Amino acid sequence: MPRAPSGARSAMRLVLDTNVVIAAVMGAGPPSRLIELATEGAIDLFSSDTLIAELANVLSRTHVTRRLARKGRTSTEVLTLYEDLAERIIPAEIARTVSDPDDDAVLACALAASVDLIVSGDADLLNLKHYQHITIVSPAQALARIEQQGT
Repeated sequence: MPRAPSGARSAMRLVLDTNVVIAAVMGAGPPSRLIELATEGAIDLFSSDTLIAELANVLSRTHVTRRLARKGRTSTEVLTLYEDLAERIIPAEIARTVSDPDDDAVLACALAASVDLIVSGDADLLNLKHYQHITIVSPAQALARIEQQGT
């Protein structure tokens, strides 16, 4: 069940766009490192029912399930792992900001969770650069910021 974000602010707080989560499970590189950092407790991830549903939808696509199978994983395993890793919150009510409602869902989740960064590979979000007080960055930029903070 979704809950309000916790009050503790020790680790950097992030919302990962679905494209970043998919990139993480498909290969190495910055998206995978972000998941590793979350697993280690070095960063906190936040998601919402809408974002989890989008991830489930993408994970159920045939080309994705085939690639996961080659890695010895299933869509259900990946979804469960991510659900356990990301704190699910109730998204904020926001005005339409970008043309894709999926992108607005990322913004609404980030705002409600008071995250430090939105991490995306989506040009529409990256072109915004900021949403209210939240910086929008690529996975590589997120890693650089995390490293700067000494996390």
